[in-house]
Amino acid sequence: MYERGMVRIQAEAAKAASVDLGLLNTKVKNDILLAMADGLMASEKEILEANAGDMEKGRQDGLRDSFLDRLLLTHERLAQMATGIRQVASLPDPVGRILGGANLPNGLTLTKVSVPLGLIGIIYEARPNVTADAIALCVKSGNAVILKGGREALHSNKAVSDALIAAGQKAGLPQGAVQFINVEEREAVDELIHLDGLIDVVIPRGGAGLIRTVVRNASVPVIETGAGVCHTYVDAAADVAMAVSIALNAKVNRPSTCNSMETLLVHKNIADCFLPVMLETYKKAHVTIFGDDRTRSYDASMAAATEEDWRTEYNDLRLSVKVVDSIDEAIAHIRRYGTGHSEAIVTDNYEAARYFQQRVDAACVYVNASTRFTDGFEFGFGAEIGISTQKLHARGPMALPELTTIKYLIDGNGQIRS
Repeated sequence: MYERGMVRIQAEAAKAASVDLGLLNTKVKNDILLAMADGLMASEKEILEANAGDMEKGRQDGLRDSFLDRLLLTHERLAQMATGIRQVASLPDPVGRILGGANLPNGLTLTKVSVPLGLIGIIYEARPNVTADAIALCVKSGNAVILKGGREALHSNKAVSDALIAAGQKAGLPQGAVQFINVEEREAVDELIHLDGLIDVVIPRGGAGLIRTVVRNASVPVIETGAGVCHTYVDAAADVAMAVSIALNAKVNRPSTCNSMETLLVHKNIADCFLPVMLETYKKAHVTIFGDDRTRSYDASMAAATEEDWRTEYNDLRLSVKVVDSIDEAIAHIRRYGTGHSEAIVTDNYEAARYFQQRVDAACVYVNASTRFTDGFEFGFGAEIGISTQKLHARGPMALPELTTIKYLIDGNGQIRS
């Protein structure tokens, strides 16, 4: 049960531990991570039992299938989480990198180095894998972390964090450096995002509602992540078979993720040969389509898309489809409704591809590939802390380098300023 001030106590402990954590050398941090990966698998029985309880409650509460898919843990998913932790251990240490420097005319030597942010707060919804990813990335980057997961995954997240903390501390993790807020109440989130002077940055991961609430109400710095109203534009010069494959993958591969496509835009000159095939393919995949008038002319049984549909991140097997007159109309639609996450064009026209990439403002802009690739693991960064949709201080998949800031080290021999 939540009591006012409990989150502050945890944050104070984590802040104190962040100093020692930030000074650990690479070998010690890697040993901690490898021990955590082993500890995660050693606790498989307890974790899967906790997850089964969360899943049962989720079904009783009527959570939709895509939400339950994000919540579900299996042996295979747990093994993937452990692999992700080991991969983070194998990555270069982002702390202590020399980023620049100069010998100044006054004799001072200036060195710019990377250092940990300090204490990071992570607020996330029903994805237990985020617990492991966040802890691993924060430990490797020398940051203490305080985690607040969604109530739907409370027991799963607690079991995962307990296993990682116990294993990590045996290998040298400073006590208190990883904190899990083990309450359901949303008041804990409100306390967390107002801990000025303790929390260096908060990163919300989840739906648009969660992110909007944190951004609007936090008094500590926030990195905005995740909301993904992603588009795929099928150009007049697209290869139809390729376009069908990409548009299918972008929607159905894992519709609950933020990098899945929510709106399909189709050039009018390719609609007659593309849309009948595409709509039939979606029907076989059990995708519900909301179309504009021209899209509905191919299937009158589909529901009409509303203004709200163009703005909606479904995270489900639902999709909005619109026929456009030109690439410029597609770009204008993306500028109006996109969230700056991931956008794609399918085309065999080189000029159209470059035109699209130059004019679409998003963290990731694809040519002839699925938006589902926007992921730290897929980009070779290891696990990610989130997909930043803002431009400061990070953009796109946030991995280890994005969890550091800079410090200037200045050496002199008695200089004073006149």
